[in-house]
Amino acid sequence: MEKNPFVNLASIDEIPEGKMKHAEIDGNEILVANTDGKFYALCDRCSHTNAPLSMGNLKDNVVTCPMHGARFDIKTGKKISDPTMPSINMDSLPSNLQKYMQHAGQILSRIRTYDQKKYEVKIEGNSVKVKV
Repeated sequence: MEKNPFVNLASIDEIPEGKMKHAEIDGNEILVANTDGKFYALCDRCSHTNAPLSMGNLKDNVVTCPMHGARFDIKTGKKISDPTMPSINMDSLPSNLQKYMQHAGQILSRIRTYDQKKYEVKIEGNSVKVKV
């Protein structure tokens, strides 16, 4: 008998429309989102710097990373935009911190951002299930 590849992630009531939830299943960190009454699931770790996307912002079908602002389509997992760094007046910082920020900026500019892994979702009764 074949094992059911879908695993219960949450109940529908746990994820109101426009909200996200973090879950961990078999070592996979998964974000599940309810947008327009439909449920979608992605890897919960941003492909840029590993931040938990479920702690970010969900607007319509776009989730924004809480660390650097990379944006992903919740329905497809596709990257919509690369990270953005906040504008900082470097002249107001001490010189050692300016050097550090410049170096960190150089490093971050070389980190690529990839599409997020997408998980198949199905609803059974009141359960949101994902295929892991």
